[in-house]
Amino acid sequence: MKKLMGIAVFCLFIVSCKDGKKKETATNNATKEITKENDSNFQITPIEHATAVFKWGNTTIYIDPVGGADMFKKQDEPDLILVTDIHGDHLNVETLEAINTKKTTIIAPQAVADKLSDNLKTKLTILNNDASVDFANIKITAIPMYNLREEAIKFHSKGRGNGYLLEKGEERVYFSGDTEDIPEMRALQNIDKAFICMNLPYTMTVKSAASAVLEFKPKQVYPYHYRGKPDVSDIAKFKQLVNDGNKDIEVIQLDWYPNASY
Repeated sequence: MKKLMGIAVFCLFIVSCKDGKKKETATNNATKEITKENDSNFQITPIEHATAVFKWGNTTIYIDPVGGADMFKKQDEPDLILVTDIHGDHLNVETLEAINTKKTTIIAPQAVADKLSDNLKTKLTILNNDASVDFANIKITAIPMYNLREEAIKFHSKGRGNGYLLEKGEERVYFSGDTEDIPEMRALQNIDKAFICMNLPYTMTVKSAASAVLEFKPKQVYPYHYRGKPDVSDIAKFKQLVNDGNKDIEVIQLDWYPNASY
């Protein structure tokens, strides 16, 4: 009997050790996944259409905040606000006034600056096409954004608005603003994350957006600003065009229209 009990205890010990190893391995793998996920320490929260919140390390960045302060009640207060253009889906002075901007710097082109209140102008740094500025260890460069089609030039003329290139360490993030597949976009290099618009009649087609992405080859591309008038761009088609041309480019679709069925 003692011999049988000894064998049972030994078997139980072996099973326990195996289970312990499995649990240890699972824990280590989870840790690696978390570490990998947080390598760049960059987070994106889409708010709606052209509006988003970035968290990059300890810096909170609002892009084109519109829609009222309630749209941002779950977000940290902004350290930096980037405004791309004067249209209502990018610039809303009432929203900017309602957000807590006590610690905020606003970066915008001259055309946007001309429409800001005196209070907001005290927080403003004007950045026009091709100029750069440093903020909290992030280099911010204003990339041109404009239309190419003759019938669309009236929407976005060259020199008025800004796309933005953000660089921190070795990571480069591009936010297109309202634009077509302009040479300045196609000439970009070493982009890690690209946020690309596509809606007619105001910006560009899915095909043009995919063509530009295939030329400048970002590691990841996020389609955004894809609701047109009246149509919604075919994001699945965009993904197909990009991946048919280059399977190494990861297309990531986030919910930019949380209150809509698309």
